[in-house]
Amino acid sequence: MVVAHHLNNSRSQRILWLLEELGVPYEIKFYQRDATTNLAPPELKAVHPLGKSPVITDGRHTIAESGAIVDYLIRTYGAGRLAPGADSPEREAYLEWLHYAEGSAMLPLMLQLYTMRLGEAGAPLKDRIDGEIDNHLGYVDQALAGHDYLLDDSFSGADVQMSFVGEVGRAFGRLAKFPNIAAWVERLHARPAFKKALEKGGAYNLA
Repeated sequence: MVVAHHLNNSRSQRILWLLEELGVPYEIKFYQRDATTNLAPPELKAVHPLGKSPVITDGRHTIAESGAIVDYLIRTYGAGRLAPGADSPEREAYLEWLHYAEGSAMLPLMLQLYTMRLGEAGAPLKDRIDGEIDNHLGYVDQALAGHDYLLDDSFSGADVQMSFVGEVGRAFGRLAKFPNIAAWVERLHARPAFKKALEKGGAYNLA
């Protein structure tokens, strides 16, 4: 059985959601952030050397990194669902979204999070970070123009993987200029599988 090692208020929420979308039986092992540092607890290092979440175990496999987990779960349990086939013209776009989410889109959002904690010491970086956030959110917003989901109107693992970008952007109050992302996040959160995963995973507050 798949075991999802779930850290509160983290990217691992989207892994629970994907498991619900796929209808895969799974077990949740819960981990709580340190109340002072907001970091993951040391117990996660017993699962994976990085001590990060998300991470899943499935038989002999231990897999970290959201994109790798999304890809593995859909290949292993999707039975052709939630990802374009190898010969589909959308296959390359799908793979690009899986890598883009953490490879590029999340970087300026994480930089904002860290520089906010620096106060005035982070001020010299503010304009550059703001520009990069707008650049990436603008790209995603344009991709969603006229579409319900990232791959035209078909919900896929790309939406699951990219959802955290939209959620963090919303938590930072950055979506007023990007209505397509705002509507997309609402659409994702309205999915029954998302709601069920939220019930099982517990409070999910990125603000």
